[in-house]
Amino acid sequence: MAGNSQRRNRRTSNKKGMQVGSGGNRRRALEGRGPTPPAEARKKHKKNRIATAKAKQAANRRPAPRRGGVKGTSEMVVGRNPVFEALRDGVPATTLYVQQYIDNDERVREALQLAGARGNINLMEAPRPELDRMTNGLNHQGLVLQVPPYQYADPQDLTAAAYDNGEDPLIVALDGVTDPRNLGAIVRSVSAFGGHGVVVPERRAAGMTAGAWKSSAGTAARTPVSRVTNLTRALEAYKKEGLAIVGLAADGEHTVEDLQALDGPVVIVIGSEGKGLGRLVGETCDYRVRISMPGGAESLNAGVAAGIVMYEVARRRA
Repeated sequence: MAGNSQRRNRRTSNKKGMQVGSGGNRRRALEGRGPTPPAEARKKHKKNRIATAKAKQAANRRPAPRRGGVKGTSEMVVGRNPVFEALRDGVPATTLYVQQYIDNDERVREALQLAGARGNINLMEAPRPELDRMTNGLNHQGLVLQVPPYQYADPQDLTAAAYDNGEDPLIVALDGVTDPRNLGAIVRSVSAFGGHGVVVPERRAAGMTAGAWKSSAGTAARTPVSRVTNLTRALEAYKKEGLAIVGLAADGEHTVEDLQALDGPVVIVIGSEGKGLGRLVGETCDYRVRISMPGGAESLNAGVAAGIVMYEVARRRA
């Protein structure tokens, strides 16, 4: 009997592998992988990128809530036609000063009607010497409009607003654009094509003046503009958040139509019409792109260039 037991043990030991259970591995191998995880949990998905960026931004956010960026300076609009146009175009204003005993012509009446219709503009009568002092002797023609300081946004608020809406940030930064009308036109394009704001440097650049407000055709009321001390540092901060920095340049290595980086979170940097991008700003850009111009023009107006690129980005995101 002992010999038979030994022969059975030898037959058992000749089988390949261990004679222990699989630990459930075979059963689990036959099971499915479960339901597809949500988009926020799948790597390389747009919603995952946005959720990650929002989480990182929340972790780095200061405890105290931000109350916007710096304030601009107050401004005076002088002259009958400029005052009327500013009121007609929705430029913010606090007070309309009217000269005592002014000739009540049609333009003056229209300006008074517009100011009264708003309901939040003070009407003040002042003697001519006082208006001369307020305007440093400019030809005010008896009408002076007080424009309040513009409240600039914090640059991080632009990306936060995009992520809160579940969108990839689309921001335009301006380098050396000094004409307020160009700034206003760019704000208008950013608003029209779903951008999240404009960034301008404090020095050697246009700010949100009454002229910029007029050119924006009212869109400056809903499209934030941020003013930064150092544009290069602001671009570096955006880059750390995961935004691609794309600079427009006539000799760019890529074309706007072909650059895939425009599909995701991006800052489009536009330089001045004459000098283009500054050296440091240009070196900060991840990509330099050009706009194809079969007609042979050397350059485009900054506002026109911004509109073309913004349209291309909006077309891709539609």
